Amino acid sequence: MDARLVTVFGGAGFLGRHTVRALAKQGWRIRVACRHPHRGFFLRPQGQVGQIDVTKCSITDPVQVAAALKGADAAVNLVGVLAGDFENIHIVGAETIAKSAAQAGLKSLVHVSAIGADAESRSVYAQTKAQGEARVRAAFPAATILRPSIMFGPEDDFFNKFAGLARFLPGLPLIGGGKTRFQPVFVGDVAAAVAKTLGSEAARGRIYELGGPTVYSFRDLLAIVLRETGRKRLLLPLPFPLAILQAFFLQFLPGPLLTPDQVRLLKTDNVVSPTALGLADLGITPTTVEAEVPSYLWRFRAKGEYANLAAEKNRA
Repeated sequence: MDARLVTVFGGAGFLGRHTVRALAKQGWRIRVACRHPHRGFFLRPQGQVGQIDVTKCSITDPVQVAAALKGADAAVNLVGVLAGDFENIHIVGAETIAKSAAQAGLKSLVHVSAIGADAESRSVYAQTKAQGEARVRAAFPAATILRPSIMFGPEDDFFNKFAGLARFLPGLPLIGGGKTRFQPVFVGDVAAAVAKTLGSEAARGRIYELGGPTVYSFRDLLAIVLRETGRKRLLLPLPFPLAILQAFFLQFLPGPLLTPDQVRLLKTDNVVSPTALGLADLGITPTTVEAEVPSYLWRFRAKGEYANLAAEKNRA
């Protein structure tokens, strides 16, 4: 087995589990750094015995970050939040990892940001993502930055969320009229991009924007959710001002469904720039939404995996 060691910050999360699997297949030894180590123990069987280890680490603590990077050849930062302490996670944490990686003499750093990172955005999420990129670039100039669009996959927080809401709501909200455009990218393709760029001389210092093969409107994506779950629901236009008002109250729920900052983020399209490097430049053929989403949204159908069988029986 290759003796290279990579520290993956946020390896126990949605993107993390797929990234750890991809890196393990490449032969990397992997140290998963996360705040709650017990949540990462499920990753160990994805590699050979002893190939994957888990360590406790808060990315805002320079001492813990340095310890997590000790002896490593490379690092990957996957940590990000859609709501909460943007400044500490997206800026302070990202800078702490980059500075520690530089001080430790690491050969490679991959930093996962997001499409829409923009210091001039009205969204704090987008602002802090851009500021985090700048801090990483200043501390570790050769870092590779990946900017994925919204990611889909079995554990995603987009298709699963709206499929869950469709179970009990008579209609789904089309925030801003449902016109915002997205270019969803399969989480496995993003993980493959991390594995491809890590340690790649050609990827050093570059930015890649990662999107799927198709651009959809927000309305299109909700229509896919309803089609795959076999539910008939109204798609109700919700103007941005009203969405902001509703989000003000929803943000106080545990695991908030919607925040005002997320509404502001929806005012900007989330698609790959036509001039940006992307999956094709890494030799990755993007997976379509239609090929992957049905494989996990079936559980939201009224009769689950037997929905089609029940329909055929009724027609007989």
